[in-house]
Amino acid sequence: MKNPHYKIKILEKTNKILSKVKISGGGRCNVTNHCFDNYELIKNYPRGSKELIQVFSKFSVEQTINWFKQQGVILKTEEDGRVFPYSNNSQTIIDCFINLAIKYNIEIITQCEVKSITKNQNKFNVITEKNNFEPDALIVALGGHNKVSAYKLISDIGHTIDEPIPSLFTLNLPEEKIKKELQGISVKNAQIKIVNSKLSYNGPVLITHWGFSGPAVLKLSAFAAENFFNSNYKAGIIINWVFPLKSTEIEIQLKSIQKEFHKSLPYTNPSFNLPKRLWEFLCLASGIDNSKPWAEISNKHLNKLSENLTNSNYKMEGKTTFKEEFVTCGGVNLKEIDFKTMQSKLVPNLFFCGEVLNIDGITGGFNFQNAWSTAWVCAQSCEI
Repeated sequence: MKNPHYKIKILEKTNKILSKVKISGGGRCNVTNHCFDNYELIKNYPRGSKELIQVFSKFSVEQTINWFKQQGVILKTEEDGRVFPYSNNSQTIIDCFINLAIKYNIEIITQCEVKSITKNQNKFNVITEKNNFEPDALIVALGGHNKVSAYKLISDIGHTIDEPIPSLFTLNLPEEKIKKELQGISVKNAQIKIVNSKLSYNGPVLITHWGFSGPAVLKLSAFAAENFFNSNYKAGIIINWVFPLKSTEIEIQLKSIQKEFHKSLPYTNPSFNLPKRLWEFLCLASGIDNSKPWAEISNKHLNKLSENLTNSNYKMEGKTTFKEEFVTCGGVNLKEIDFKTMQSKLVPNLFFCGEVLNIDGITGGFNFQNAWSTAWVCAQSCEI
């Protein structure tokens, strides 16, 4: 502990602490992501990437892993880069923090909702349901919220709040046959993009009973959060199911397939490593008659299949929150924070960390890494 003589109190609105840690990662707590290059790491933050580069230079992923190791928490890395406690139990992370609070005599006061914050000369006046406090320094870690009113404490003290809107969600396709007929089907590397937008991402895409999900979809939802919000979550969605292949390349390969398997029926052997049901669905959507062998399939239908494989169009209407994750785009305006210290530029000795800021990451441990790093910088900078 940097300043053992400090008296620290943690004020928690509910009767539970670290409840978001408890449910994260399906109850396992996705602590961080195994991305040690800070310039690669910041690419996973639709908002706040520029500011985070200096934060991560002070407390990186590697330092996070080492810090937990020093507390006796061993972490493990999974194939996709996500990092979890070896125990596969989020309670391990919660116990780590609680034990440290006990060790350093940090008082945790639950069911203590903060009603207002004001600054009088060198001290804050924090009014809660239980007591009033007059700390010399204050660290705000409210998390992300979906209403501006949840940030009233901060706006009342002079800070600008960027309107919170949803980030990290799946795409609903209520009128599309594909979600009715192919739910549960996934493609390892498809490209998804929005019509009339330059935003596109590739990776696993999952067809659900709502529409589209999977890493590529979630990444698109995060980086295009404002686009989707402004269009009231109605948009044209284009998917290339055989990415990185292009339609011209597919046309050549389909001609080759037609020549080699001229006596076979089109649905029999799915091509391009696509799931059989998806292949059949796209063939049917292209007007290809499975009672006819490849040799009898016209160029018109081959071209249509090429188009559907690389440029399928779907109508998005609405969104669904991804599992238990709730991430917002919005929060405290970043221009009002000194990211060398995480201190407010407007109010001395007022610090911010985590998702209360207008910073959000995609799924995979990135939001927690933002929380750990900004909190560490707060702690190092807090001098009273």
